Amino acid sequence: MKAEVAELDGNRVRISVEVDQAEVDQAIDETFVRLARELAVPGFRKGKVPRKVIEARVGRPAARLDAIEHHVPYWYARAVNDRSVDVITEPEIELTGGQDDGALSFDALVEVRPRLELEGYDGLKVTVPSPEVTPEDVQAQVDRLRGNFAELAVVEREARAGDSVVVDMAATRDGKAVPGMAYTDYSVELGSGNDLPELDEHLPGHGAGATVTFDAEIGGGSAQVEVLVKQVQEKVLPEETDEWAADASEFSTVAELRADIEKRMKEIKQVQAAVSLRNNTLEALVALVQEEPPAVLVDAEVRRMAEELGNRLDAQGVPLPRYLEAIGRTVEEVIAELRGQAVPNVKADLALRAVADAVGIEPSESEMDDFLARLAAQAGLPAEPFKQEVERTGRRQAVRSDLRKSKAFDWVVEHAEVTDEDGSPVDAAALRRGVQEAEDGADARGAGAAVEAGSAGTEGE
Repeated sequence: MKAEVAELDGNRVRISVEVDQAEVDQAIDETFVRLARELAVPGFRKGKVPRKVIEARVGRPAARLDAIEHHVPYWYARAVNDRSVDVITEPEIELTGGQDDGALSFDALVEVRPRLELEGYDGLKVTVPSPEVTPEDVQAQVDRLRGNFAELAVVEREARAGDSVVVDMAATRDGKAVPGMAYTDYSVELGSGNDLPELDEHLPGHGAGATVTFDAEIGGGSAQVEVLVKQVQEKVLPEETDEWAADASEFSTVAELRADIEKRMKEIKQVQAAVSLRNNTLEALVALVQEEPPAVLVDAEVRRMAEELGNRLDAQGVPLPRYLEAIGRTVEEVIAELRGQAVPNVKADLALRAVADAVGIEPSESEMDDFLARLAAQAGLPAEPFKQEVERTGRRQAVRSDLRKSKAFDWVVEHAEVTDEDGSPVDAAALRRGVQEAEDGADARGAGAAVEAGSAGTEGE
């Protein structure tokens, strides 16, 4: 069998296939064997009908057409695999010769995955939150802990954020009292996120004896609120002593407490920065893709995301109508939202494939084995049966594609220019090492969770 590929307009190609006469004859022989099993001929047991009887009953021309119909999909798939054509749609097949005798030829028109030419992928500028822990960060955490043990002291000054203010409060609407909105000696902590947010806005700057009035949204309508400030109290934090540290934590000294706070904050900041590094790098890479992705790939990604959502709802025992009611959306609105997410997902998939092509990334067999072992571990399955199942179902090429894109993404991240919000350079390699150490330590305690970037789009090469 021979196959030639010709590029057409857009992302379409023509695959021209020629199957020699010997292979066509073999297909016809296989067809007669199959017909002998399927046909019921009087006087013969099913499956025991002689070849000559079948030929006389069916006719060789009809058997040839049957063989062609059954084998063209197989020959087409072989041609796609032999010529490494990355098809994304079903083919339009046209027989071009050999329907009656001799060698068979046919054309398959098919859309293929576009190959992008990206520029700038090897030096993306990425901003992440600073992974550094400053003395001010540590002090702020210590002060928050001290705040849990604070005492309130009356002060003769105007209220400010952080103070507790004792008030009498009432609300009216159209001259009538709003039910449930009359309070006496009500304590309000300014800046803590009150049920009536306007208190945080209007009370600062007023001292004891002041009356403050303002409009607020209460119970779905505007109301007039009158507040009498009776007392301003400020928090008095306990001193940072070893005795306080022992009471407030599992540590016996302030130094030990501060060291632990700094260590935990560093782990958190490194994970936050690492997640931002990967997310922002992928976003910057997607921004390089100017072409609109093929609709068939977007549709496939929407279906994948919809199935994933459906599986999550099924696992939680939540019917789709109840879910839609809870989020206040229709099926059409959810699909539209998924489509909005699918487009950048597909762009990311195409961009990562382009990077892998440009850089020459191809996973080795040992890398594939390691990758399959990790996938098996994540699925909670033994490695060898998992690998055998991947091979049996023909998914190895798709898994290789996933690994290839993952390696391409790691390459892009490693070559990105990373800075924090202030423009200071960030050592991305050290950041990744720190996060890995934190994850390894968490895994050892049985509480780790690795942060992985997913790849999007239709699988396969």
